[in-house]
Amino acid sequence: MTAEPRLVEVRKNVLKQNDVNARALRGQFRAAGVFVVSLVSSPGSGKTAFLEKTLTLLHQRASVAALVGDLATENDAVRLARSQAPVKQITTGTICHLEAAMIQNALAAADWHLPTLDFLFIENVGNLVCPSSYDLGENLRLVLLSVTEGEDKPLKYPTIFNSADVAVITKIDLAEAVDFDSVAAHRNIQAVRPGMPVLELSAKTGAGLPAFLEFLESHRTQAHSAASANA
Repeated sequence: MTAEPRLVEVRKNVLKQNDVNARALRGQFRAAGVFVVSLVSSPGSGKTAFLEKTLTLLHQRASVAALVGDLATENDAVRLARSQAPVKQITTGTICHLEAAMIQNALAAADWHLPTLDFLFIENVGNLVCPSSYDLGENLRLVLLSVTEGEDKPLKYPTIFNSADVAVITKIDLAEAVDFDSVAAHRNIQAVRPGMPVLELSAKTGAGLPAFLEFLESHRTQAHSAASANA
């Protein structure tokens, strides 16, 4: 009869410790001047392809690095390394999400000098449930939705959309082929998170990527301005 209350208490303690670690990370990132972007999505959303393209394009004009989480294998890290940006794999085993402590450990193992980075990307494990509860100290959290997943994804997983800052609709080059209703998707996102910015893009064709990069640069500038004003 005590199993469930005990489980709830353990979960509360885990989340509390994660929040402590996340605050420490956020302070570390702020002091280093690095803008941190995390990506969450279900498997198959095109998250790794999108991040590879982003790293490749940004690497030409900024200093970027990436941490990538997965249950097993280093396949995604190998793929992202083709961008020529520094990449570190985080293998979680049976854990379906990244935690702030994992980020701290990975950064220590990577031995990157954070003040030399303009952007740090964190690719979470493919999951739309568990990652919503874990702050990673990021500046921006992107939740990805591919056109192949259906327009009702935000309604099915409202918590992850509420914990994210920006929604990104991926694989728009396939929208017509899969009869994707963009208007319905936008309506569902706004129903769950009114006012949430929504970007549409294709890693394959490059459509929407220039606007996304400008969006990132703008938010990085705003974050630096706010940090300077509060210094």
